[in-house]
Amino acid sequence: MAKSVSPDSLPAAPWHALPEEEVARQIVAVDLPLAALLERGLSQAEVIQRQKQYGPNELKAKAATPAWLKFLQQFNQSLLYILLVAGAIKAFLGSWRNAIVIWAVVVINALIGYIQESKAEEAIAALARSVVTEVTVIRDGQKLRVPSRELVPGDVVLLSSGDKVPADLRLLSVRNLQVDESALTGESVPVEKRLGSLPEDTPLAERQNMAYAGSFVTFGQGAGVVVAIGNQTQTGRISKLIEERGSLQTPLTRKFEAFSLTLLKIILTLAALTFLVGLVQGQAAASVFEAAVALAVSAIPEGLPAVVTVTLAIGVSRMARRHAIIRKLPAVETLGSATVICSDKTGTLTENQMTVQAIYAGSQLYQVTGSGYSPQGQILAQEGGDPVEVERLLALQACLLAGCLCNDTRLQPKDNGQWEVVGDPTEAALLVAAQKGGLDLEELQRCRPRLDTLPFESQFQYMATLHRLGPEEHCIYVKGSAEALLPRCCSQMGSQGEIQPLEAEPIRQQVEALARQGLRVLAFAQKTVPSSQTQVDHSDLEEGLIFLGLQGMIDPPRPEAIAAVRACQSAGIQVKMITGDHVLTAQAIAEQMGLGGGKPVKAYSGRDLEQLGPEEFVTAANEGSVFARVAPEQKLRLVEALQSQGHIVAMTGDGVNDAPALKQADVGIAMGRGGTEVAKAAADMILTDDNFASIEAAVEEGRTVYNNLLKAIAFILPVNGGESMTLLLSVLLNRELPILAIQVLWLNMINSITMTVPLSFEPSTGREMTQPPRDPDANLLSPRLLQRILLVSAFNWLLIFGVFEYIEQTTGNLNLARSMAIQTLVIGRIFYLLSLSQAIPTLLGRGRASQLERHERLMDVAAITIGIGAAILLQILFSQWSLFNALFDTAPLAWEQWGFCLVVSLPMIGVAALANRVDPEGASLARLPRKT
Repeated sequence: MAKSVSPDSLPAAPWHALPEEEVARQIVAVDLPLAALLERGLSQAEVIQRQKQYGPNELKAKAATPAWLKFLQQFNQSLLYILLVAGAIKAFLGSWRNAIVIWAVVVINALIGYIQESKAEEAIAALARSVVTEVTVIRDGQKLRVPSRELVPGDVVLLSSGDKVPADLRLLSVRNLQVDESALTGESVPVEKRLGSLPEDTPLAERQNMAYAGSFVTFGQGAGVVVAIGNQTQTGRISKLIEERGSLQTPLTRKFEAFSLTLLKIILTLAALTFLVGLVQGQAAASVFEAAVALAVSAIPEGLPAVVTVTLAIGVSRMARRHAIIRKLPAVETLGSATVICSDKTGTLTENQMTVQAIYAGSQLYQVTGSGYSPQGQILAQEGGDPVEVERLLALQACLLAGCLCNDTRLQPKDNGQWEVVGDPTEAALLVAAQKGGLDLEELQRCRPRLDTLPFESQFQYMATLHRLGPEEHCIYVKGSAEALLPRCCSQMGSQGEIQPLEAEPIRQQVEALARQGLRVLAFAQKTVPSSQTQVDHSDLEEGLIFLGLQGMIDPPRPEAIAAVRACQSAGIQVKMITGDHVLTAQAIAEQMGLGGGKPVKAYSGRDLEQLGPEEFVTAANEGSVFARVAPEQKLRLVEALQSQGHIVAMTGDGVNDAPALKQADVGIAMGRGGTEVAKAAADMILTDDNFASIEAAVEEGRTVYNNLLKAIAFILPVNGGESMTLLLSVLLNRELPILAIQVLWLNMINSITMTVPLSFEPSTGREMTQPPRDPDANLLSPRLLQRILLVSAFNWLLIFGVFEYIEQTTGNLNLARSMAIQTLVIGRIFYLLSLSQAIPTLLGRGRASQLERHERLMDVAAITIGIGAAILLQILFSQWSLFNALFDTAPLAWEQWGFCLVVSLPMIGVAALANRVDPEGASLARLPRKT
């Protein structure tokens, strides 16, 4: 019945814009009438031939990176290069202990990164799973159930309520067909499908004659011909977009890369200078080379990669407690530096549950409280806001009753206290409004049983049901658009049930006013007929209807999301809504949420964006707060446009249509409950409670993590600076080295990590969300932080060199001199650590504190206390245990020598205070942490 069509000759036509006959001619190559095609479908032989030509109906993911290559890629960092080279040099010189320690740090750091990012290829696999289902097809004139992967272009597919659309279909037959496309387009309301061709530039969300792979049929029946399978579907195009997105560098990785390169240049310069100076002075080449290597090792902060990894991992743990699961470690810090959050509307900023918010009946406007499908809420008078007695307001009661009875949806409770909608979300909202008005749904259905139904049809724009009222009369209830019902009404019901002449103009004005608020408005009417009538027809509704009222509904914003948006704005973060919903609806939600920041919300539609040139597009991305009816490619372009302006972009979303933008964004945030597996796999972070408000907490944690990282750098680098200055000066003066390479490794690894890791547990100061975002282009080492590091490094050099020279000259014992120099340095580090930590202001918290608050304060300082205690214990072993004496060339200290080290290190308190004045952002004294 059909000719063979090769993949290359199959046109990528705008299927929605072609007549049905032309679609059949191009995709199926048949000369049969459409009715015959719907009855017969493809032959089995044609199906087999097309399966060979086109392959299975599944998404093809690109080949995953081999595990061994993923692991090796973790070593592609300048700082790790330095460590690898240092380890190789130590191994070449026979210092295998030093080499093994350095290499172990590098391998552990790479292993942690590999584990955290090993699931990056799951996005395509999740997309493939999203379209696997069974489908009913017509083949050889018979209905068959086949796996969706066996579909071919030209197959005739039958759809009914509850089905998942298995491929992109051009619809050839519909009966009250409604499809939920929210995961693909962002449209919160199911789309009513109809036949006929559409303009070629019709946006994806408005192509009512198409059904797309991955969407769900919520109501009605239909049939369509497959026009695209696998990667050629709209879902497949998104798969390709995800595939094309490379892993972007985050601000933290970029800054660490720049920092490592700078450090590399400094280390190589110092090592070369040391080697050349020693040779010029006539020192032995072997000893000079050993000194140069020791200086290089001393300048490398070996413990920093491990500390950074631990700090980020602790941030991951804290965010998890605040309902944010991190999939990639750098995302912790990146979120803290975000300057723009691009949020999807449906299910992210809003409840994803249609809710009636306004009712107009008896010439009065009423407000409905509550949100979602929970029946908790009241109906209030617009003026005064007091609850009304619905049973005394007969027009209001009749309007609610019509919405309840002219309804094919039902609500059923779930175990978690939520409500599940079986049917249309709009009708579910009408049921909930009736319950808030005190109507008993089951009792109404029993007392007024339905006799007949006139289903909703797009050409009439209404639905009607016939109900038995009593032995004398029956009643027809009608709901639909105000434009369709008002011309059919001759009267209206007054607030007390009296029948009045229809005043259409005030009703139309009310419809427009509610629409401007972003509400979807439905009108309700009724008509009494004799009890002999048991069926309803369109002719019954041409005239004589009694207008009952209007109900305006919307997918409302989450109250906690409104507060979260406000908090983000106070922290200098712009929040933009990117949605597939209607412009008016999106703009109304944005106004309610305050996205304009006190100014009128500027909105752009997808069509508006299509008309803009590259520069105009970037301007719109910066100035706009709402972007509605946008396609997945446009979401992607918006994120890229913002990034081109230097913004750090966080993108939230839950649908298939959000996945490419989630992956392109600096931080992709997916919804854990309502989000698709595609969005979760493409994201860097997942919100387990689907609550936009959790983003505020995550941003605060991200900023806290960054502050703690800066504290770690400010604590570690002065030791490296002091060691390097000491070794360089010793070579210049042709003196004995005050500190050996193995002792440098002890300080840089064991001692530094022991005392630096506790900084990772530092709580937030409570001021993180009052500061603007950090400049993404700012260096990791700000001028003030660099001044702090140089100041403390100079004092550390003075301690090491001064104590070593004094003890060596007075005792002649090199091992003792080196041991006392190191112990003095460590004691000074403890004082400096306390100046960076919030331990002291936490313990000395202002005002009275409850027992719980005192307990929380003790928990906050527990990590720093344990770290200092562990450092003291290890340092005692370092110099007092004979095994360590032999391993590290140290000597035991007497009590008076310990006292000498303590006294000499006391000036560090003043140096730390001076450093806090030089770099006030690094100081934490007098900052009492805020509990969250």
